[in-house]
Amino acid sequence: MELVFTGRVIEWRGPAPYYFLRVPDEESADIREVAAMATYGWGVIPVEARIGEVAFGTSLFPKDGGYLLPLKNAVRKPQGIGAGDEVSVEMTVRL
Repeated sequence: MELVFTGRVIEWRGPAPYYFLRVPDEESADIREVAAMATYGWGVIPVEARIGEVAFGTSLFPKDGGYLLPLKNAVRKPQGIGAGDEVSVEMTVRL
């Protein structure tokens, strides 16, 4: 399943700051349809994503009926991405 969307980067301030992109409702609904085939436990969904020139593998976290795409420093920092920035993502759910 391939998805393309744009979202705003959010920061979660736990013991260490984490940055996420909320997957829009429509795309989250599409992911839920294949979630049982894709998840490896705890509702997380493995994906391959691309932001700009940086491709990376990660897992979506379920949150409030949708999903959050974690953005590692290795993805954000080279592109100068920070909290509040609008970012476009190409993403493939690994089934």
